[in-house]
Amino acid sequence: MAEQHEPHPAEVGGRTVTSSTPSTSSRYAARPWLGLLNEAQRAPVDPADSLVHALRRSAAEAPDRTCLTYFDGRLTYREVDELSDSVAGHLAGRGLERGDRVAVLLQNSPQFVLALLGAWKAGATVVPVNPMYKAGEVTHVLRDGEVAALVCSDRAWESYLRDTAADSPVRIVLTACELDFQTRNDARVLGFERVPEAGDADDLTAVARAGHKAPEGRDPAASDIALISYTSGTSGTPKGATNTHGNIMYNAERQRTGLGLPDPPVYYALAPLFHITGMVCQLGACLDSAGTLVLTYRFDGGVVLDAFAEHRPHYTVGPATAFMALAAHPDVTRDHFSSFVTISSGGAPLPPALVEKFRAGFGPYIRNGYGLTECTAPCASVPPQLEAPVDPASGTLAVGVPCAQAVVRIVDDRGEEVPFGQQGEIVVSGPQVVPGYWRRPEATAETFPGGELRTGDIGFMDPEGWLYVVDRKKDMINASGFKVWPREVEDVLYTHPAVREAAVVGVPDGYRGETVKAYISLRPGADTDADTLAAYCKDRLAAYKYPRQVEILPDLPKTASGKILRRELRSRTHDAS
Repeated sequence: MAEQHEPHPAEVGGRTVTSSTPSTSSRYAARPWLGLLNEAQRAPVDPADSLVHALRRSAAEAPDRTCLTYFDGRLTYREVDELSDSVAGHLAGRGLERGDRVAVLLQNSPQFVLALLGAWKAGATVVPVNPMYKAGEVTHVLRDGEVAALVCSDRAWESYLRDTAADSPVRIVLTACELDFQTRNDARVLGFERVPEAGDADDLTAVARAGHKAPEGRDPAASDIALISYTSGTSGTPKGATNTHGNIMYNAERQRTGLGLPDPPVYYALAPLFHITGMVCQLGACLDSAGTLVLTYRFDGGVVLDAFAEHRPHYTVGPATAFMALAAHPDVTRDHFSSFVTISSGGAPLPPALVEKFRAGFGPYIRNGYGLTECTAPCASVPPQLEAPVDPASGTLAVGVPCAQAVVRIVDDRGEEVPFGQQGEIVVSGPQVVPGYWRRPEATAETFPGGELRTGDIGFMDPEGWLYVVDRKKDMINASGFKVWPREVEDVLYTHPAVREAAVVGVPDGYRGETVKAYISLRPGADTDADTLAAYCKDRLAAYKYPRQVEILPDLPKTASGKILRRELRSRTHDAS
């Protein structure tokens, strides 16, 4: 039996946290959404192990099946199991101990997967880091997570991470050349040169091929911390959510059983693997179902479309902005999407207009989803047998229905439940909710009272169990005392044929206190102006809601996972004033 490592309460927030379930008198405890799920989606899931165990099961059952494709490269389940074993053995041999933290800063490549699985097989906790982070952002993560080992690209190590790691607890470094495991060298995303081997770091590919054995007795338990996932930090310093192996396995298994994909399924990694959506809904679900995961380093519209045509995937998930970019690509055709059984959207709001435009142009219906890092990706989604309704009053597209073992409630500012149809804060409990934040007892107590996640999102639920997200609580605009939710204005803007991307923020106004400003990027070849767009909204929204200011930009700022950064747009406005 694997050695059990129970994280000390101080590691996950300074107190022991257990998942809570609302009382039986709660209107939401009855889970009305169960009537919308099929038998497989309602079946209970008991996440008793980890993705390490799922990998080994798949390697035993289908050793020669392709696990990963990377351009023209292929790795079978046997190879991924053996290569990650070797990484684990090397890390243990270098002194990495059970419970140590390993930071991984890599793009969507086989090296990411081998580093992740190798660290888990060594008994470590992985800290996935956005490879777009600058030195100061990485420094915070390495110090706050007390990271012992770092896995990064050879180019990043030479350009800035060597100096960054020197001022941190890191004592083991592996560098990866992401040209390895393929020979195509597609210049659109792999247009870089191999860096000479560093004398102060070990080469990940050489380590993986060295044939080391994974250490015994370190297989993770469901209760062990698998990831410390640092949130984007929309306010304050980023905090590390402690996703357990059980959290990940629960949602991976929900994906496997609930999507109705062919056997074996082919997944395309549209979302970054360092993001919780990509980690769970793509990599986790793939390993759990012995499927094939298609990797193409990073997002490029042409590269993505070529991969769709070459590998014929059945499933992908990504932000609305990625589908906007694909739809606008000059080479896109309906055939690029003809292999898909299901396409999901998550990580950013999905405008109803985009769903219909995409279906009319390319065939697939994009299924909405909702989740947070703190609930290990999805806690609600649109089942593949259904389509999401649009609320007739607000025009908001439902994000889906909760999964069977979760309870999603809507509460007011006092924490009291509100009736179906009334807006309030969305709170979540269930097996996908993390125990807390890494060594942040006050933040854990505030965000997870009684183990229930207070999301900070405003939404409502209809009597059938469809969940609607209105907006982030902190993004609400107060114009002359009236509440304006940016999402509502954005959804109207997305119905304009010239609009490619839209983001709405509140800006200071001497008369109203705050007023509405819209930032827009246009579709290729579109011709319109700010006044036209403002008038378009004025005809469709109450007088206090339509944007008094509209600014057209070539592109809107986004995170690596495709979420539009309203906070940067707010800063842009304040800096200009």
